[in-house]
Amino acid sequence: MQKQAYIYEKLNDNSVRCQTCSHYCTIKPGYRGKCGIRGNKNGELILLTYGQAIASQIDPIEKKPFFHFLPASQTFSVATLGCNLNCSNCQNWEISQSTKEKLSTQEIMTLGEKLLPEEIVKKAQDNACPSISYTYTEPTVYLEYALDTMKLSRAAGLKNCWVSNGFMSPQTRELILPYLDAINIDLKFFDNESYRRNCSARLEPILENLRAFKQADVWLEITTLSIPTLSDSRDMFAKMAYFIANDLGKETPWHISQFEPAISARLHHLSRTPVETLEIACDTGLKAGLKYVYSGNVPGLASEDTYCPKCKTKMIDRRGYEVIRLDKDGICDKCGEKLDIVLR
Repeated sequence: MQKQAYIYEKLNDNSVRCQTCSHYCTIKPGYRGKCGIRGNKNGELILLTYGQAIASQIDPIEKKPFFHFLPASQTFSVATLGCNLNCSNCQNWEISQSTKEKLSTQEIMTLGEKLLPEEIVKKAQDNACPSISYTYTEPTVYLEYALDTMKLSRAAGLKNCWVSNGFMSPQTRELILPYLDAINIDLKFFDNESYRRNCSARLEPILENLRAFKQADVWLEITTLSIPTLSDSRDMFAKMAYFIANDLGKETPWHISQFEPAISARLHHLSRTPVETLEIACDTGLKAGLKYVYSGNVPGLASEDTYCPKCKTKMIDRRGYEVIRLDKDGICDKCGEKLDIVLR
């Protein structure tokens, strides 16, 4: 399906400037933007994937990952084709990148399951999911579809969660803020050159959005994929940890995940991240004063569990995405310290 975009500027010669993400693509008639799913049709900017879910399923909220937002609950996940970045490490590249080279406009408009916003909300309700997650690909690029769903979701008493690369425009951020309850943003690198070379993006818009979501009191968690030779240095970990602790708050959970080359888009030649690297990153975060630092993609590590930041008692026991034990009141039962958990 098609829907006219909510935020764009009309230019001369029927071109348009998209204002949805920080690329601000100028798009000529008959062409699409960097995301592959927003196109210029006769001088109007059109979302091509409205109501076409390329993925929809029920997930544990921990899979997103959210460890401190509605823990041990299920979330209804939805995504369309497309992404505004071009990350060499992408693990969902078949649905995020296929719109840029392989698929025609007509194919983009018909692939996936027809699933309108009201149907997404009903599926979440029918399956007792207290939240809807906009995930797997970048929700910024299907803003109109996500936002319409978010409004209905909020009216139905459900929570809205984004899993994002953080490269949205300030205009998009302001549109979603009234309806957004939680967001997990990938902080992939901590310098512009690495973002440019590996993702075709920039760091500063992402840092600006991180600060803005935190200031707006949206629940924020951060994920960093540690890629050998690209994003695995002690210096990078230290800079990220300092930024999170000082600009976002020491209660902000930080997930450092293991890279798996076999499922990446273009980095099959690299090795899997050593567990020792993840342990160094977690230790760096804790030394910077962060209360909650987690390793990801390596089931069984102690750093997947939640410990009281004051007395260090294990309060949430996890095995992969499964929560084995959870204190329902979000308070340490030994010392009474708050665990910074958003409960239902």
